[in-house]
Amino acid sequence: MVTVVGSFNMDLFIEAPRFPVPGEAILGKNFRRAPGGKGANQAYAIARMGMPAAIIGAVGQDAFGDEMVANLMEAGVGTRGVARRADVASGTAMIVLDATGQNQIVVANGANDTLTAGDVEANRDLFAQSKAVVVQLETPLPSVEATLRLAREARVPAILNPAPFAPVGDALLHLCDWIIPNENEAAKLSGSEVRDAASAAGAAVAIKLRSACPRVLVTLGANGVWLDTPEFTGHVPGYKVKAVDTVGAGDTFIGAFVTRLVDGAGPREAARFGCAAAAIAVTRRGAQSSIPTRREVEAWMKHPGATT
Repeated sequence: MVTVVGSFNMDLFIEAPRFPVPGEAILGKNFRRAPGGKGANQAYAIARMGMPAAIIGAVGQDAFGDEMVANLMEAGVGTRGVARRADVASGTAMIVLDATGQNQIVVANGANDTLTAGDVEANRDLFAQSKAVVVQLETPLPSVEATLRLAREARVPAILNPAPFAPVGDALLHLCDWIIPNENEAAKLSGSEVRDAASAAGAAVAIKLRSACPRVLVTLGANGVWLDTPEFTGHVPGYKVKAVDTVGAGDTFIGAFVTRLVDGAGPREAARFGCAAAAIAVTRRGAQSSIPTRREVEAWMKHPGATT
């Protein structure tokens, strides 16, 4: 089992021909909503990859909260660790998609901001049952630190996805067994710009020196990932596809990557699998609704670029 500690957000989408400039109103189309949030997305992806998953988080006692929890339960994610808050709304994300599939997102954290270290510690038994623990930065830092500390105490690999970026102390980073940022997050963690695999390599070294974390993976969008680990250091290229919606692609990668690691695959093989899952996801709309099954990913890897 993999335990995820993180956020729930109901994603509200509007498609537009381009992003508006400040003060401008433009016409969009195809409004829709879909369960999201980095924590929920990653737990959903792990379950879709055939790995038992559980999530610790917080939602409001509202319709969005009901829908998001039910969606995870339907996928097979254990939701016992989800707190329901009567005095605050569930997290919500407003997402504008342009014609190229890129996105702009504004998030109201809502109940996610109420997740405490005590909420995490109340579910410490899940850590002992887990083969890996995943956490992001979309919940308060005390809950993140408690997650990493409990994983360390349980001797379970602790995986930090520092997204969305927030300033974190070196002491927190020292609790990680894996750090998985994207280009922007890697740049902020390392203090050096990340543009490509070569610059990602330098950033990964800087992050390792700062954190004493033995394994760093920098995601590079369509360009794949850079790995810096004792088992393999180098570039794992992505797959070329026509993207229609990049929302949730990073979460899909992490869910697929972690699943293969827990299966016993090496980092390079796990990264290739994660890149394939993310490539499929960006050809579909939505966050959780775009995440493929393990069977789909395995079939697609035999014929990359095939219609899914």
